[in-house]
Amino acid sequence: MSIKGQKYLRLTGTYLIIIVMFAIIFYPLLWIVGSSFNPGQSLSGSSIIPKNATLDHYKELFDTNQSAYLLWYWNSLKISVLTMVFTVILVSFTAYSFSRYRFIGRKNSLMTFLILQMIPNFAALIAIFILALLTGLLDTHLGLILVYVGGAIPMNTWLMKGYLDTIPKELDESAKMDGAGHLRIFFQIVMPLATPIIAVVALFAFIAPFGDFILARVLLRSEEKYTLAVGLYDLVAKQFGAEFTTFAAGAVLIAVPIAILFLSFQKYFVSGLTAGGTKG
Repeated sequence: MSIKGQKYLRLTGTYLIIIVMFAIIFYPLLWIVGSSFNPGQSLSGSSIIPKNATLDHYKELFDTNQSAYLLWYWNSLKISVLTMVFTVILVSFTAYSFSRYRFIGRKNSLMTFLILQMIPNFAALIAIFILALLTGLLDTHLGLILVYVGGAIPMNTWLMKGYLDTIPKELDESAKMDGAGHLRIFFQIVMPLATPIIAVVALFAFIAPFGDFILARVLLRSEEKYTLAVGLYDLVAKQFGAEFTTFAAGAVLIAVPIAILFLSFQKYFVSGLTAGGTKG
């Protein structure tokens, strides 16, 4: 076979793989979107392209007399935004310390963070529940935010540290010669140059709590404090009247803030993620 034929086969194979992956990803999404416009509450009669499309399910979600969806949405947004803000602040200081300073226990601390990355939050559900109960943080958004922030620090610290290591330390030394202190160097020199990785950390810190179900289900007990994941689960977990199509409508709307955030940060996303993952 000629070189031209081999290139054609490789190109064809690449496109086939891409098409298959797109089908795997988008087929379930199309079903969810189609089901959200189908009349009735059962998925058995639903189709990707509804014959009698209706917006009733979306109207029901926004009707505060029929559903607490807007309250759940607000709870999820509040928890995710606060988690994102606190995570970015804490991770920035932690990663900067590990990147720029040398102190006793530095290597052991980094190794501890590396090990903690291997243990997901839900692996410590019992310990988290007992700790929240003893501290009075059970059934509170503050307790959930603290758990999310604590779980996000190890991985994101490694990610941001790798990026900060690529910023020349000569900039710090030049600023010190001009009389700049540590905080001024951090806020006015290093952080502006670290905007891509900050965007990556912010995106990860927002997405994780916004779509989390397990931790929110364990810690939140009151319906008015439910997040979207827990509230929507109740729609389909009822013994009678499981509202599957309404669940589909609610699931479609979950993607809106994540899509907006991703589109806002996309110009930073690739550079920040690749730079943060190449040097540790």
